[in-house]
Amino acid sequence: MGMPLQHGRFTADMVRAFPDDGNRYELVAGELLVTPAPASPHQRIVLRLARRLADHCDVEGRYETMISPADISWGDDETLVQPDVFVVPRDEAVAGDWAATRTLVLVAEVLSPSTARHDRFTKRRLYQARKVATLWLVNAADRSVEVWTPHAEHPLVERIQLTWNTPGNAGGKPLSILLDELFAD
Repeated sequence: MGMPLQHGRFTADMVRAFPDDGNRYELVAGELLVTPAPASPHQRIVLRLARRLADHCDVEGRYETMISPADISWGDDETLVQPDVFVVPRDEAVAGDWAATRTLVLVAEVLSPSTARHDRFTKRRLYQARKVATLWLVNAADRSVEVWTPHAEHPLVERIQLTWNTPGNAGGKPLSILLDELFAD
């Protein structure tokens, strides 16, 4: 189960030095979040989202789709997150240099029993504070997606399809993802 560990204040450098033990370590405002490796249903959804987003971004050309693991910290020593799927400007998607990644235009977190609380509250608030334009909290259990924006007090809950377009591409064809396809067994 994802849970904070008690050890005083952690820093991003401390977390980066942890051994590769199959867990995912994240840090939000000095609070260490630890979750086990995701199960296969979670990974299927991540892969489906990443494929669809990558195809859409490749056509437009200015953005790139990435998946975890990735140490996103915004240069803050008390923050280090690993979004399941995220879209960044292509010029920030420098291979091997997560420190250059500052602008997340879309983040998708696939909820699981071990991550739902942190994804919905702790990380959502961080993403909103960091002005992530679109946050999808994907809930396979009830086949829905919460869509959050930076100033939203409540999400838009989608149950049929997601629609999204890269920033600055208002005239281009938006991406549409049917949730029945996303959540197919």
